[in-house]
Amino acid sequence: MIVAGALVWASCDNAPKFQVEGTIEGAKDSMLYLAQSTLDGIEKLDSTKLKEDGSFSFKATAPTDAPEFYILRIGQHIIPFSVDSTENITIRAQLPTMEKEYTIEGNESSKKIREISRLQQETQAKLVAIEKNEDMLPGDQMDSIESILNRYKERMKKDYIFTQPASAAAYYAVCQSITDLGGTFMLFNPLTNRTDVKCYATVATAWDGRYPDAPRTMQLCNMAIKGMDNTAVPQQKVLNLDDDKVTETGIIDINLPDINGKLHSITELKGSVVLIDFTVYAAKESAERTRLMRSLYEKYHAQGFEIYQISLDEDVHFWKFSCENLPWVCVHETDGTTTRIYNVGNLPTFFLVNRDNEIVVRNEFMEGTLEENIQKLL
Repeated sequence: MIVAGALVWASCDNAPKFQVEGTIEGAKDSMLYLAQSTLDGIEKLDSTKLKEDGSFSFKATAPTDAPEFYILRIGQHIIPFSVDSTENITIRAQLPTMEKEYTIEGNESSKKIREISRLQQETQAKLVAIEKNEDMLPGDQMDSIESILNRYKERMKKDYIFTQPASAAAYYAVCQSITDLGGTFMLFNPLTNRTDVKCYATVATAWDGRYPDAPRTMQLCNMAIKGMDNTAVPQQKVLNLDDDKVTETGIIDINLPDINGKLHSITELKGSVVLIDFTVYAAKESAERTRLMRSLYEKYHAQGFEIYQISLDEDVHFWKFSCENLPWVCVHETDGTTTRIYNVGNLPTFFLVNRDNEIVVRNEFMEGTLEENIQKLL
């Protein structure tokens, strides 16, 4: 048993290694961690307590099938980088600006990832500044946010994705997420945006040619194929419904489950002004509508404004993922009963309900903006 164990240890120790070394100034006694960003999450590989000069050196098993992604971390400060095989990578930084002003040598893709990371941080800061600007109307905020994200995405395509699609930097760019006050979301979402599908498909094709057996290649291909399926159908859903099953006053109660299976009804919200929203999260305009609703919710919730959002998405898992961090009531319709009762023929459709639980207006007949109508009812 002892001999067998020794042979296993020797075999692992002889595996090809990469090395990452350097200095983190101003970090004496801090714990520095080396971790791998796998498809299943972050996996810690090694750690060290930094001395006075901040020097460090890690060795870890090198990837063999395709580039892999790693991070150096002190607390919330993170430096991302990639490894192709057995590189010797040198990183120099200092606290507390470790993630913003570091240098990296020994890997060209990691230099590109550094550029992307810096641009990503700048973009996120701009989004948060807009979202915190109470002087801007929700519509103006939405326009500004959309403009910033569109410019950022175009730069990612031009400088990183379409130039060298087989690189680790292209993968990092297309799979990146953005974090703002509303949470974290995919910058390129092939499940809802046909243009984003092209970005995923470009990188997937390049990786499939160079790394055909890699799990990350399979991930890219699956996302691209799923996106093609999702975006191939018209985003507007039209239903054949009876015209005589909804009234414009009073309320017909709705009782549907949230992502945890808990039932929520409209009548439970009596005393509040309620926006009943029928939607599809996979629709092209969904992300923009969600931002607008979040802005309205944060602005008026304390005054008694609620949102009861009904998803008609066919992909239940995508619905659960999309609404997991939304602060209002999110439920799912499976058999079309509620849409027939409320005579919902096009999506999105919404109704405003007053504090007495009476439907006041439907979106097609609403005068003025949604925000103006909410203000009248509060």
